[in-house]
Amino acid sequence: MGGPAVFMDMFNSCSDPSALEGISWLACYLTSGKHLGFYTSFGTVMILLAITAPTALLFGFSGAMAARARFLPLRLLGKGYTAMVRGIPDIAFFLFVPIALDQGLEWMRHKVKCPDWQEPIRQGSDFVVCAQAKLPLSTSPQWVHETYGFFLAVLAFSVVFGAFAANVLFGAMRAVPHAQMETAQAYGMTERQSFWRILVPQMWVYALPGLSNLWMILIKATPLLFLLGVEDIVYWARELGGSKTSIYAYPHPDWRLYYFLGLLVFYLSLTKLSEIVLGRVTVKLSRGQATLAGEAQRKAAG
Repeated sequence: MGGPAVFMDMFNSCSDPSALEGISWLACYLTSGKHLGFYTSFGTVMILLAITAPTALLFGFSGAMAARARFLPLRLLGKGYTAMVRGIPDIAFFLFVPIALDQGLEWMRHKVKCPDWQEPIRQGSDFVVCAQAKLPLSTSPQWVHETYGFFLAVLAFSVVFGAFAANVLFGAMRAVPHAQMETAQAYGMTERQSFWRILVPQMWVYALPGLSNLWMILIKATPLLFLLGVEDIVYWARELGGSKTSIYAYPHPDWRLYYFLGLLVFYLSLTKLSEIVLGRVTVKLSRGQATLAGEAQRKAAG
């Protein structure tokens, strides 16, 4: 029974920050509402990685399949996707995709919900649609606006990194010995069967080094969420670490060095953990494969 009472007393004592000092001031400062937003933003980054990685891989696999298709328009589409995104600076594409998608969705909703609208949608540099077509609606709660912005950010990351993944997977598909595909067809497999049963299972060991590097780049690119209007860890580190004035409840000197040092530790820990996991996955996929890693395993077993 004493535990909740202690916490209640602590929160009550935090109601007047100007009366605090020392450890009490620091405890209240680190448990303020803004700091809870800072702690939550670490989860935002992890959710972004958890959603973007498989989505980008799906984009990449689709792009790689399109790039090797026999149907010329589809093949041009696949190669054009990888070439276009790889040739454009990431930051430009990260800013373009959310804006283009947002305006495209609002334009379609505008045509359906406001067919009698007489004014042009493009008014100089402004994009104006009726209130019913806005995404999200102005009456929507804040969490809807934040979720929508996060969705656009995930899509932008997925499109960009999907193009890089498509290039990696396309090269991995070509690295699988063609003789194995010919052998599969000689045993009566159709082209579709040999693709899914022979090519796809073996290509991952060739693709994993490139995909591992892509994963590391994706981790380092998560601070770009800040540019897309998402309150990520970089946003909060800058806001909370900056020098505060008397208008803030907890004024303090410029502490950005310590906040960004904490982000440095977080990203280094995440990349180190990723290296360990990816190393184990590489060992598992290389077992029995005709690669340098697989050959090394056979020699070690012998």
